[in-house]
Amino acid sequence: MRQIIQSYKTGQMSLDDVPEPLVARGMVLVDTRASVVSAGTEKMLVDLAKRSLLGKARARPDLVRKVIDTAKREGFSNALRKVRSKLENPIPLGYSCAGVVREVGTGVDEFLPGDLVACAGVGYANHAECNVVPKNLCVHIPERRLEGGSISPASFEEAAFATVGAIALQGVRQAGLTLGERVCVIGLGLLGQLTVQLCKANGCKVIGADIDARKIEMAAGFGADAAVHSKDLESAIWQFTGGVGADAVIITAAARGSELIALAGEISRLKGRVVAVGLVGLEVPRDIYYKKELDLRLSMSYGPGRYDAEYEERGHDYPLSYVRWTEQRNMQAFLELVAAGRVDVKSLISHRYPFEQALSAYEMITSGNEASLGVVLEYGSRSVASKTPVAGRAAPCPERHVGLGVVGAGNFAKAVLLPAFSGHELVKFQGVTTAKGASAKAVRDRFGFSYCAENIDEILADDSINCVLVATRHNLHGPLVDKVLSAGKHVFVEKPLCLNPAELSVIVERYEACAKGEKTPVLMVGFNRRFSPFVQRSRSLLENRNTPLVASYRVNAGFTPKDSWVQDPVEGGGRIIGEVCHFVDTLRFLVGSPVRTVQAACIQAEDVRLTNRDSIALNITYKDGSVGAILYHALGAQEFPKEKLEIATDGKVIVLDDFCRLEVFGRKKESIKSKQDKGFESEVKAFVNAVANGGAVPIPFAEIAETTRVTFAIHEALNTGRTIYLDGYLEAQ
Repeated sequence: MRQIIQSYKTGQMSLDDVPEPLVARGMVLVDTRASVVSAGTEKMLVDLAKRSLLGKARARPDLVRKVIDTAKREGFSNALRKVRSKLENPIPLGYSCAGVVREVGTGVDEFLPGDLVACAGVGYANHAECNVVPKNLCVHIPERRLEGGSISPASFEEAAFATVGAIALQGVRQAGLTLGERVCVIGLGLLGQLTVQLCKANGCKVIGADIDARKIEMAAGFGADAAVHSKDLESAIWQFTGGVGADAVIITAAARGSELIALAGEISRLKGRVVAVGLVGLEVPRDIYYKKELDLRLSMSYGPGRYDAEYEERGHDYPLSYVRWTEQRNMQAFLELVAAGRVDVKSLISHRYPFEQALSAYEMITSGNEASLGVVLEYGSRSVASKTPVAGRAAPCPERHVGLGVVGAGNFAKAVLLPAFSGHELVKFQGVTTAKGASAKAVRDRFGFSYCAENIDEILADDSINCVLVATRHNLHGPLVDKVLSAGKHVFVEKPLCLNPAELSVIVERYEACAKGEKTPVLMVGFNRRFSPFVQRSRSLLENRNTPLVASYRVNAGFTPKDSWVQDPVEGGGRIIGEVCHFVDTLRFLVGSPVRTVQAACIQAEDVRLTNRDSIALNITYKDGSVGAILYHALGAQEFPKEKLEIATDGKVIVLDDFCRLEVFGRKKESIKSKQDKGFESEVKAFVNAVANGGAVPIPFAEIAETTRVTFAIHEALNTGRTIYLDGYLEAQ
């Protein structure tokens, strides 16, 4: 399919051929028929991407601070690598479209193939020939009754305005209007024109203001009772309201300063309401707002549910009895007004472009040579192209080489894993597939993959691929590892191995079956820390010890918000399974003995922002008599080093300070400093060598399975308050 993509690094825009996005649970696959380019909002995004690196830094000082913090913790080179990876990410443009449902994912019963829908969402309702959109960001296109009594749906180009219309409608709702009130709309662009119409439909008298004479005239044509130049607004408002002032002022203009907030206060009546919909400065003049006791309200895009991952991404709706108007219900209400003829969007369309000429549309908008308002991209109906089979695409991967296929390519894979694989001459990048086709194409172009695949089945059918890197979100790790192993290919999966005991049982059974064959596939989990030079040195110092080992591992993990996908029990599995596994594996490697028991405790915080199980104290005993303590918490300062490990045995103490410094105390003191090295490149090298040369696996499968069981046992210990004996733990469940 084709999609408009902009490079955040260079600002260059292109209409690219990319793989179709994958339909996931709770998602709807829609063939696009029309999409709306919001001249104001999208122009800001395009202009930001076109700025120099310094210009981007000035526009986003919050991100600059994050980079500085990362550099302090991890070093300048690591921070620079992450910045470069972020800049390489393609930007999908668009957020409001309409089309026809082709397919729905599991858990969707509100829509069926063939339904006509409007879609919303940055990163979802893109300017693309097809999109995968969460079900709560889709609405049915309502029918309208025509002259003569016949019924037909609203047009696709009208429905494509649903997102923009919902933004305007939410601003009107925030104003809390009642019949007969006097409302002022400042800014008569696309949002302002819709707001004028919605206020009129709500039974209010409306005055609009702008600096563009054409827009002032248009607002009058849409029924505004008065429309004036912004410089004349203060004098006009008193005549319009009989000297009282506006009951409500809705700001739909954009301004860097706070002058519009001050103006809105000046023209408001005593105890009036001011609603900021547009991007304006929010320095509130106290005297004006205090003496009139004004109510300043912000409008959060297109309604309740916006920016809530549970609602938007995971499909959990708010009960209608408690939240009457969500963003989805706002979209539906707006389209019903359009279908009923109460709101006219067709007259707001200043330009129509075939999708093939979409770049010309953006050139027109950004150049400013023509006045534009609502710009519609039109997509012809297209038949779904038959997929080209990948089997036989290239010759089978030769011996002593690694033909790599990649499934999923998030920021970590692009910043760390793929650069590590690209440094090996034995590795050939073959196919890559991701949930969003634009990402797959960007990865292909950046790292030199031979092709983009639409799904993992194409990767597994390719004889030129003998290894698969799984770097998806955590919930897909277990099923994909099982699928790759059953295809007889080697697999490197970024941690964790899987999310629950049932998935682990399937993988163990599959691996044991593979081990009985002629050649056992190499299964590697990204437990990189055991490959760090300092951890390797520590292991060598512990090899001939005569006493048990006592280890203390402190991890200043940092805060992760509750709405992050990592915290979702289904998608991410939480941080114990997703990250504490690293530290369990590191201690297991250093001790060199199986885990015997697990004990755990976590904080109990009254602060609802905190996840209690992000801050735990973990005690582990080993069968050789050693003990290990892991103190993992999300409560510390970001600038404090993340990890510190202390080990005592045989009269020695080994101290590893954040993989930058290693000290050994005992008969002879040893101190080594270096730049931070957590073992990422070494783990990839070990995996490549194992695949190419058929040597020992980098991490024994028994240890991978054991570490995974320990993370499950930690949750069990927290649930029950008991000591968990690892032997027979899962068998007893």
